[in-house]
Amino acid sequence: MKQDLPHPDLVDEWLKRAYDDELNIRSILKHRDGTSAVVCFLSQQMAEKHFKALLLKLTGKHPKVHDLGQLAELTTPYFKKTVKELTEEMVLLNRYYIGTRYPGDIDITSFSWEMAEEAFDAAMIIKNFVLEKLYR
Repeated sequence: MKQDLPHPDLVDEWLKRAYDDELNIRSILKHRDGTSAVVCFLSQQMAEKHFKALLLKLTGKHPKVHDLGQLAELTTPYFKKTVKELTEEMVLLNRYYIGTRYPGDIDITSFSWEMAEEAFDAAMIIKNFVLEKLYR
């Protein structure tokens, strides 16, 4: 039975939203006109949206899951090394999904600009991995 794949525009919409996150991250890092915690959160979101675009193209759907490891695991039938190659980046970024969103879990003033830069670097590694798989 042939699986119905999504309209390419939906994959592109996920990529556009990830790119919007990237633009905001770059602006905040350049001008320091936001907070480092927001950069950390947007970096996680950027990576998540790239994984969802990839899953949508591969399977025709994307789960409503935010854990990057779970999302990457769903790509292993197609790309066996995904999880192992990106483990360090996913672990780093997963910390920022909940930690930056819910008061009381982590003091957001504890997020440094160095942490923000590291989060963005991790998101870019995931972005490059996904784009390579999408367009090869």
